[in-house]
Amino acid sequence: MSLLKGKNVQLRALEPEDLEFVYAIENDPDYWHLGDTIAPFSKFAIKEYLESALLDIYTTKQLRLVIETNQGMSVGLIDLFDFDHFHKRAGVGIIIHDEENRSKGFGNEAVSLLCEYAQTQLQLHQLYCNVSSSNIKSIELFEKLGFVKIGEKIDWRWSLEGYQNEWLMQRIF
Repeated sequence: MSLLKGKNVQLRALEPEDLEFVYAIENDPDYWHLGDTIAPFSKFAIKEYLESALLDIYTTKQLRLVIETNQGMSVGLIDLFDFDHFHKRAGVGIIIHDEENRSKGFGNEAVSLLCEYAQTQLQLHQLYCNVSSSNIKSIELFEKLGFVKIGEKIDWRWSLEGYQNEWLMQRIF
């Protein structure tokens, strides 16, 4: 089995053909609370981003991969960010697009594949993630894959519902 291919999904590099998929995710205000986005991105900006995605993780300090079913359907994105080769760590973020693709195990398998890649190919010592304390499904996903809550940031993120606490979770390999 390929390192980035699992039973149901594979992780693959971004392609120019992913423009509409990435555009839809990045410009969906329902996801903006997950990051620091407060305004839409232009197709031009996303096209430029896709072109820069050709650079390696050692240069850009990040890696975004498409989560694709083994039947070829793109269902989400998974990222390594804040890549620190010296300290051998990186952050991880994931989004499964469209409600009908959630709770099917795609996220679990994608994070598992990414952890294996980070440990064996990038030789990282640890991964971490930041998860809103109200995002119970994501917390359960990361805990199931060996991530441990190591801290809570109080009133860390603003949303339309008010301030949200955020968990810092970590997995040591």
